[in-house]
Amino acid sequence: MELGCSLLGSAFDDDERSFDIDDYEGCVPRWCPGCGDFAVLTAVQRLLSAEQLPPERTVFVSGIGCSSRFPHYLSTYGFHGLHGRALPLATGVKLRRPDLHVFVVMGDGDCCSIGAGHWIHATRYNVRMVALLLDNQVYGLTKNQTSPTSPHGVPSNTQPRGSYLNPLNPLTATLGVTNASFVAQTADWVPAHVYATVSAAFRHPGFAFVRVLQRCPQFTPNLFSDFVRDPNRVELLVHDNGIVVPELDRLYRRRVQHDPADLDGARRLAEQGDTVRIGLLYQNQDLPRYNETRQQASCTADERVRKLNAELDRYAV
Repeated sequence: MELGCSLLGSAFDDDERSFDIDDYEGCVPRWCPGCGDFAVLTAVQRLLSAEQLPPERTVFVSGIGCSSRFPHYLSTYGFHGLHGRALPLATGVKLRRPDLHVFVVMGDGDCCSIGAGHWIHATRYNVRMVALLLDNQVYGLTKNQTSPTSPHGVPSNTQPRGSYLNPLNPLTATLGVTNASFVAQTADWVPAHVYATVSAAFRHPGFAFVRVLQRCPQFTPNLFSDFVRDPNRVELLVHDNGIVVPELDRLYRRRVQHDPADLDGARRLAEQGDTVRIGLLYQNQDLPRYNETRQQASCTADERVRKLNAELDRYAV
Protein backbone atom coordinates (compact mmCIF):
# COMPACT_ATOMS: atom_id res chain seq x y z
CA MET A 1 0.00 0.00 0.00
CA GLU A 2 1.44 3.35 -1.00
CA LEU A 3 0.46 6.18 1.26
CA GLY A 4 0.00 9.77 0.29
CA CYS A 5 0.26 12.79 2.53
CA SER A 6 -1.36 16.19 2.54
CA LEU A 7 -0.92 18.90 5.16
CA LEU A 8 -4.36 20.22 4.37
CA GLY A 9 -6.06 16.91 3.82
CA SER A 10 -7.77 18.14 0.67
CA ALA A 11 -5.79 15.82 -1.58
CA PHE A 12 -7.85 12.87 -0.33
CA ASP A 13 -11.23 14.06 -1.47
CA ASP A 14 -10.94 11.79 -4.48
CA ASP A 15 -9.17 9.00 -2.61
CA GLU A 16 -9.99 5.74 -4.34
CA ARG A 17 -7.87 3.50 -2.14
CA SER A 18 -9.39 0.76 -0.03
CA PHE A 19 -7.97 -0.64 3.19
CA ASP A 20 -8.09 -4.13 4.58
CA ILE A 21 -7.75 -4.82 8.27
CA ASP A 22 -4.16 -5.95 7.60
CA ASP A 23 -3.32 -2.41 6.47
CA TYR A 24 -3.72 -1.21 10.06
CA GLU A 25 -1.51 -3.80 11.71
CA GLY A 26 1.71 -2.49 13.22
CA CYS A 27 4.32 -4.26 15.33
CA VAL A 28 3.57 -7.64 16.90
CA PRO A 29 1.85 -6.95 20.25
CA ARG A 30 3.92 -7.82 23.32
CA TRP A 31 1.06 -7.95 25.78
CA CYS A 32 0.72 -11.03 27.96
CA PRO A 33 -1.36 -13.88 26.50
CA GLY A 34 -4.96 -13.37 27.56
CA CYS A 35 -4.62 -9.61 28.09
CA GLY A 36 -7.84 -7.68 27.54
CA ASP A 37 -5.93 -5.17 25.43
CA PHE A 38 -6.08 -7.64 22.52
CA ALA A 39 -9.88 -7.44 22.39
CA VAL A 40 -9.77 -3.66 22.18
CA LEU A 41 -7.03 -3.69 19.54
CA THR A 42 -9.05 -6.08 17.38
CA ALA A 43 -12.18 -3.97 17.74
CA VAL A 44 -10.27 -0.83 16.79
CA GLN A 45 -8.72 -2.46 13.73
CA ARG A 46 -12.18 -3.62 12.64
CA LEU A 47 -13.47 -0.08 13.07
CA LEU A 48 -10.64 1.47 11.06
CA SER A 49 -11.27 -0.96 8.23
CA ALA A 50 -15.07 -0.60 8.34
CA GLU A 51 -14.80 3.18 8.24
CA GLN A 52 -11.97 3.06 5.68
CA LEU A 53 -9.95 5.58 7.65
CA PRO A 54 -6.74 6.51 5.82
CA PRO A 55 -3.87 5.45 8.10
CA GLU A 56 -1.99 8.69 7.48
CA ARG A 57 -5.02 10.68 8.71
CA THR A 58 -5.55 8.64 11.85
CA VAL A 59 -3.68 9.29 15.10
CA PHE A 60 -3.47 7.25 18.29
CA VAL A 61 -2.15 9.01 21.37
CA SER A 62 -1.22 7.29 24.61
CA GLY A 63 0.60 7.88 27.89
CA ILE A 64 2.40 5.23 29.93
CA GLY A 65 1.26 1.74 30.86
CA CYS A 66 0.61 -1.61 29.22
CA SER A 67 -2.32 -0.23 27.24
CA SER A 68 -0.26 2.71 26.11
CA ARG A 69 1.74 0.42 23.85
CA PHE A 70 -1.32 0.64 21.63
CA PRO A 71 0.06 3.08 18.99
CA HIS A 72 2.99 0.75 18.29
CA TYR A 73 0.62 -2.00 17.22
CA LEU A 74 -1.19 0.03 14.59
CA SER A 75 0.04 1.19 11.22
CA THR A 76 -1.23 4.74 11.72
CA TYR A 77 0.35 7.83 13.18
CA GLY A 78 0.97 7.49 16.88
CA PHE A 79 2.24 9.53 19.80
CA HIS A 80 3.48 7.59 22.83
CA GLY A 81 3.62 10.48 25.27
CA LEU A 82 4.32 11.14 28.92
CA HIS A 83 2.49 9.46 31.76
CA GLY A 84 -0.96 10.97 32.15
CA ARG A 85 -0.53 13.47 29.34
CA ALA A 86 -2.28 11.68 26.49
CA LEU A 87 -5.42 13.82 26.58
CA PRO A 88 -3.80 17.27 26.31
CA LEU A 89 -1.53 15.96 23.56
CA ALA A 90 -4.52 14.60 21.67
CA THR A 91 -6.47 17.81 22.20
CA GLY A 92 -3.59 19.78 20.70
CA VAL A 93 -3.44 17.46 17.71
CA LYS A 94 -7.17 17.74 17.08
CA LEU A 95 -7.30 21.51 17.49
CA ARG A 96 -4.42 22.01 15.09
CA ARG A 97 -5.54 19.35 12.61
CA PRO A 98 -9.32 18.93 12.84
CA ASP A 99 -9.24 16.81 9.68
CA LEU A 100 -7.48 13.97 11.55
CA HIS A 101 -9.25 11.13 13.34
CA VAL A 102 -7.92 11.13 16.89
CA PHE A 103 -8.04 8.27 19.41
CA VAL A 104 -6.64 8.22 22.95
CA VAL A 105 -5.78 5.01 24.81
CA MET A 106 -5.19 5.14 28.57
CA GLY A 107 -4.92 2.79 31.50
CA ASP A 108 -6.57 3.39 34.86
CA GLY A 109 -3.43 4.92 36.33
CA ASP A 110 -2.77 7.05 33.29
CA CYS A 111 -6.30 8.46 33.20
CA CYS A 112 -7.57 8.36 36.76
CA SER A 113 -4.41 9.17 38.73
CA ILE A 114 -1.65 11.27 37.21
CA GLY A 115 -3.85 12.32 34.30
CA ALA A 116 -7.00 13.03 36.31
CA GLY A 117 -6.83 16.78 35.87
CA HIS A 118 -6.49 16.47 32.11
CA TRP A 119 -9.31 13.93 32.04
CA ILE A 120 -11.73 16.39 33.66
CA HIS A 121 -10.86 19.25 31.37
CA ALA A 122 -10.76 17.16 28.18
CA THR A 123 -14.31 16.10 29.05
CA ARG A 124 -15.32 19.70 29.62
CA TYR A 125 -13.65 20.91 26.39
CA ASN A 126 -15.63 18.29 24.45
CA VAL A 127 -13.25 18.25 21.47
CA ARG A 128 -14.08 15.43 19.10
CA MET A 129 -12.03 12.32 19.80
CA VAL A 130 -12.45 8.78 21.14
CA ALA A 131 -10.96 8.28 24.61
CA LEU A 132 -10.58 4.63 25.64
CA LEU A 133 -9.97 3.84 29.30
CA LEU A 134 -8.64 0.26 29.47
CA ASP A 135 -9.42 -0.41 33.10
CA ASN A 136 -7.96 -3.61 34.59
CA GLN A 137 -7.96 -2.01 38.05
CA VAL A 138 -4.27 -2.58 38.70
CA TYR A 139 -0.89 -1.17 37.68
CA GLY A 140 0.22 -4.13 35.59
CA LEU A 141 3.29 -2.63 33.91
CA THR A 142 4.90 -1.87 37.27
CA LYS A 143 3.98 -5.33 38.57
CA ASN A 144 0.89 -5.26 40.71
CA GLN A 145 0.47 -1.89 42.35
CA THR A 146 -2.84 -0.52 43.63
CA SER A 147 -4.51 1.80 41.13
CA PRO A 148 -7.28 4.37 41.73
CA THR A 149 -9.86 1.83 40.51
CA SER A 150 -8.57 -1.19 42.48
CA PRO A 151 -11.41 -2.72 44.52
CA HIS A 152 -11.36 -2.09 48.26
CA GLY A 153 -9.47 -4.78 50.15
CA VAL A 154 -7.70 -6.31 47.15
CA PRO A 155 -4.01 -6.80 48.06
CA SER A 156 -1.17 -5.60 45.88
CA ASN A 157 2.57 -5.09 46.18
CA THR A 158 2.04 -1.53 47.39
CA GLN A 159 -0.86 -2.32 49.73
CA PRO A 160 -0.33 -5.99 50.70
CA ARG A 161 -3.08 -5.89 53.33
CA GLY A 162 -5.59 -4.77 50.75
CA SER A 163 -6.50 -1.49 49.10
CA TYR A 164 -7.29 1.05 51.81
CA LEU A 165 -9.86 3.13 49.95
CA ASN A 166 -12.98 2.51 47.96
CA PRO A 167 -12.25 2.68 44.23
CA LEU A 168 -12.81 5.71 42.06
CA ASN A 169 -15.72 5.16 39.66
CA PRO A 170 -14.67 6.53 36.23
CA LEU A 171 -18.26 6.56 34.98
CA THR A 172 -19.80 8.61 37.78
CA ALA A 173 -16.74 10.87 37.74
CA THR A 174 -17.09 11.60 34.02
CA LEU A 175 -20.85 12.01 34.25
CA GLY A 176 -20.29 14.61 36.94
CA VAL A 177 -18.14 16.83 34.72
CA THR A 178 -19.76 19.81 33.07
CA ASN A 179 -20.23 19.29 29.34
CA ALA A 180 -19.74 15.48 29.38
CA SER A 181 -21.32 14.42 26.09
CA PHE A 182 -20.72 10.66 25.61
CA VAL A 183 -20.11 8.05 28.32
CA ALA A 184 -20.24 4.30 27.70
CA GLN A 185 -19.00 1.10 29.30
CA THR A 186 -18.14 -2.23 27.73
CA ALA A 187 -16.17 -5.35 28.69
CA ASP A 188 -13.30 -7.21 27.05
CA TRP A 189 -15.05 -10.59 27.25
CA VAL A 190 -17.92 -9.35 25.05
CA PRO A 191 -16.03 -8.55 21.81
CA ALA A 192 -19.15 -7.77 19.76
CA HIS A 193 -20.13 -5.16 22.33
CA VAL A 194 -16.62 -3.70 22.43
CA TYR A 195 -16.72 -3.19 18.67
CA ALA A 196 -20.22 -1.69 18.69
CA THR A 197 -19.24 0.67 21.51
CA VAL A 198 -16.05 1.87 19.83
CA SER A 199 -18.04 2.41 16.62
CA ALA A 200 -20.68 4.47 18.41
CA ALA A 201 -17.97 6.52 20.09
CA PHE A 202 -16.29 7.21 16.76
CA ARG A 203 -19.53 8.56 15.29
CA HIS A 204 -20.11 10.91 18.22
CA PRO A 205 -19.30 14.50 17.23
CA GLY A 206 -17.65 15.40 20.56
CA PHE A 207 -15.50 13.86 23.31
CA ALA A 208 -16.47 10.18 23.58
CA PHE A 209 -15.37 8.48 26.81
CA VAL A 210 -15.44 4.66 26.85
CA ARG A 211 -14.50 2.59 29.87
CA VAL A 212 -13.49 -0.97 28.98
CA LEU A 213 -13.66 -3.41 31.87
CA GLN A 214 -10.86 -5.88 31.40
CA ARG A 215 -8.71 -8.43 33.12
CA CYS A 216 -4.96 -8.46 33.63
CA PRO A 217 -3.96 -12.13 33.16
CA GLN A 218 -1.05 -11.71 35.58
CA PHE A 219 -2.49 -9.75 38.49
CA THR A 220 -6.31 -9.56 38.18
CA PRO A 221 -7.22 -12.68 36.17
CA ASN A 222 -10.32 -13.42 38.26
CA LEU A 223 -11.53 -9.85 38.57
CA PHE A 224 -14.71 -10.45 36.56
CA SER A 225 -14.88 -14.25 36.63
CA ASP A 226 -18.39 -14.30 38.10
CA PHE A 227 -19.67 -12.07 35.31
CA VAL A 228 -17.87 -14.01 32.60
CA ARG A 229 -19.21 -17.36 33.81
CA ASP A 230 -22.74 -16.14 34.49
CA PRO A 231 -24.21 -13.80 31.82
CA ASN A 232 -27.23 -13.30 34.08
CA ARG A 233 -25.09 -11.09 36.28
CA VAL A 234 -24.48 -8.65 33.41
CA GLU A 235 -27.04 -6.00 32.48
CA LEU A 236 -27.27 -4.68 28.95
CA LEU A 237 -28.39 -1.09 28.58
CA VAL A 238 -30.65 -1.02 25.55
CA HIS A 239 -32.41 1.73 23.63
CA ASP A 240 -32.99 2.64 20.01
CA ASN A 241 -30.54 5.51 20.49
CA GLY A 242 -28.08 3.39 22.42
CA ILE A 243 -25.63 0.64 21.47
CA VAL A 244 -27.53 -2.06 19.61
CA VAL A 245 -25.97 -5.54 19.37
CA PRO A 246 -28.73 -8.00 18.33
CA GLU A 247 -26.44 -11.05 18.50
CA LEU A 248 -26.19 -10.60 22.27
CA ASP A 249 -29.95 -10.82 22.87
CA ARG A 250 -29.95 -14.56 23.48
CA LEU A 251 -26.88 -14.56 25.69
CA TYR A 252 -27.69 -11.62 27.91
CA ARG A 253 -31.28 -11.75 29.12
CA ARG A 254 -30.97 -8.98 31.70
CA ARG A 255 -31.79 -5.90 29.70
CA VAL A 256 -32.47 -2.41 31.04
CA GLN A 257 -34.28 0.11 28.89
CA HIS A 258 -32.29 3.30 29.29
CA ASP A 259 -32.61 6.46 27.23
CA PRO A 260 -29.05 7.81 26.88
CA ALA A 261 -30.48 11.33 26.94
CA ASP A 262 -31.38 10.82 30.62
CA LEU A 263 -28.40 12.15 32.59
CA ASP A 264 -29.86 11.49 36.04
CA GLY A 265 -30.72 7.93 35.02
CA ALA A 266 -27.19 7.47 33.68
CA ARG A 267 -25.71 8.55 36.99
CA ARG A 268 -27.83 6.04 38.88
CA LEU A 269 -26.91 3.22 36.50
CA ALA A 270 -23.23 4.11 36.67
CA GLU A 271 -23.11 2.96 40.26
CA GLN A 272 -21.56 -0.46 39.98
CA GLY A 273 -23.13 -2.40 42.87
CA ASP A 274 -23.17 -6.17 42.49
CA THR A 275 -23.76 -6.17 38.76
CA VAL A 276 -21.89 -5.11 35.65
CA ARG A 277 -23.75 -2.82 33.27
CA ILE A 278 -22.57 -2.33 29.73
CA GLY A 279 -23.95 0.04 27.15
CA LEU A 280 -24.34 3.72 26.41
CA LEU A 281 -25.07 5.60 29.59
CA TYR A 282 -25.24 9.13 28.25
CA GLN A 283 -25.04 11.02 24.99
CA ASN A 284 -25.78 14.62 24.08
CA GLN A 285 -24.65 15.73 20.65
CA ASP A 286 -25.71 19.33 21.15
CA LEU A 287 -23.29 20.38 23.88
CA PRO A 288 -20.74 23.05 22.96
CA ARG A 289 -17.36 22.00 21.61
CA TYR A 290 -14.33 24.08 22.53
CA ASN A 291 -12.92 24.25 19.03
CA GLU A 292 -16.20 25.60 17.67
CA THR A 293 -16.78 28.15 20.43
CA ARG A 294 -13.28 29.48 19.82
CA GLN A 295 -13.68 29.78 16.08
CA GLN A 296 -13.33 33.33 14.81
CA ALA A 297 -15.71 34.39 12.10
CA SER A 298 -13.80 35.10 8.91
CA CYS A 299 -13.83 38.67 7.70
CA THR A 300 -12.26 40.70 4.94
CA ALA A 301 -9.21 42.93 5.30
CA ASP A 302 -11.44 46.04 5.18
CA GLU A 303 -13.61 44.66 7.96
CA ARG A 304 -10.55 43.94 10.08
CA VAL A 305 -9.29 47.51 9.60
CA ARG A 306 -12.72 48.89 10.53
CA LYS A 307 -12.84 46.77 13.69
CA LEU A 308 -9.29 47.79 14.60
CA ASN A 309 -10.06 51.48 14.15
CA ALA A 310 -13.20 51.13 16.23
CA GLU A 311 -11.18 49.53 19.01
CA LEU A 312 -8.51 52.26 18.87
CA ASP A 313 -11.17 54.98 18.87
CA ARG A 314 -12.26 53.78 22.30
CA TYR A 315 -8.97 55.11 23.70
CA ALA A 316 -8.82 58.35 21.68
CA VAL A 317 -8.46 61.48 23.80
